[in-house]
Formats: sequence, C-alpha cells, structure tokens
Amino acid sequence: MRSNRIRHFVCASLCAVAGLAVAPASAQQPYDGLWQVTVVTKTGSCDAQTTSTLTVSDGKISGGPISGSVGSGGLVRVSINGAYANGQLSGNSGSGKWNGASAGVPCSGRWEASRQ
Repeated sequence: MRSNRIRHFVCASLCAVAGLAVAPASAQQPYDGLWQVTVVTKTGSCDAQTTSTLTVSDGKISGGPISGSVGSGGLVRVSINGAYANGQLSGNSGSGKWNGASAGVPCSGRWEASRQ
C-alpha cells in the first residue's frame, strides 16, 4: 500500500513538475499544460511502473501533498511525502530521476513526460 502511494506520489509529482496545465488569463509559462508522466522503478520495492496525467499552472505544481515547479528553462523539481524528483523538460517531452522509500526500503528510478 505504501509502495503504491510513493509510486503514485512520484508519478504525480513528476507530471506536475514537468509542467502541465494551462494558466487562465495569467502569464502562461512555456511548460504549462497537460502532461502524461510515466514513472519507472529501477531499484527497490515500489510499483514497477505508473502513468498519470497531471496539470501545472503558471509553472507551479499543486494538489494534495505534491509541491514543485518547472522553471522557464524546463528544470523540474518535485517533492511529495518524502519522495523527490528532478529532471528537464524540452519542447513537448522531458525526463529525469526520482528517489524515495517504501516501508523504509529505498526506491529510485526514472520518469518520462510528454505534453498532451
């Protein structure tokens, strides 16, 4: 159960951080919009793979325990319930790494995102 939460967190965080929603009537950032994010575990006992669609507005990630941002240059940084992700967006895609823990056992892997 905790493994699923961390995996979902990481996926949601990465997606959100990856820059995902259109900002209404404000200065839209280059990576705002909807993004599909796939998170893959390479080490540890977290879920093997999870895919989610997230929204980012004005370069910021919001919702639930997720916090993060996408810089105007595409740098992604996310944190959620003790897991962390970072990476880079460029154009309509992006990728990076994440790390966290499931039941005290470290997990880590990679993520990939594509603009919807």
